[in-house]
Amino acid sequence: MASQIKVNEIIKQSGSSISIGESGDTINLAGSAYAVAANTPAFKVELASNQSIPNGTNTKIAWDSEIYDTDNAFASNKFTVPSGKGGNYHFSGIVIMRNIDDNESVSLRIHVNGSDTLDGLNVYRMNQYGTGSDKFITLPISIDINLSASDYVEVFLYHDEGGSQDVDAGYSSFCGYKLIG
Repeated sequence: MASQIKVNEIIKQSGSSISIGESGDTINLAGSAYAVAANTPAFKVELASNQSIPNGTNTKIAWDSEIYDTDNAFASNKFTVPSGKGGNYHFSGIVIMRNIDDNESVSLRIHVNGSDTLDGLNVYRMNQYGTGSDKFITLPISIDINLSASDYVEVFLYHDEGGSQDVDAGYSSFCGYKLIG
């Protein structure tokens, strides 16, 4: 038989919070179950080997090393929102390229459902221009996007250096997670 405590008011003794249960417990309030919220689905992928990006071509990044994927939602170089997991998501990452110079440009883009636009606006595009010769270019990316089940997100890169250029392995990564609330 479970014990019961009947009170009219709970007041904290000290500190700024009241704890009920332990980590992982499900708490029932008035017959409804509440579980601890988590920022999942979540994933992180990296490049384990350099990827060659042709000049003047918008090319999908072929992430070849999965660090974690809580819901098995990252496959075929894209994250797909699982059934019942729609909501606001945060995505961030970094891509490193070398040899961009003389005002040549490189552009990192997030595509949603195969397009780099959402309601006519760029979802995210980061541009960098090289100066001097053979510069090391760092392209950070970060955005919050509201997504529905089956929506998918991919990362594309474009440059106009003149010949194929590599995205550096070991430094380039992409991650995302569902925001709580």
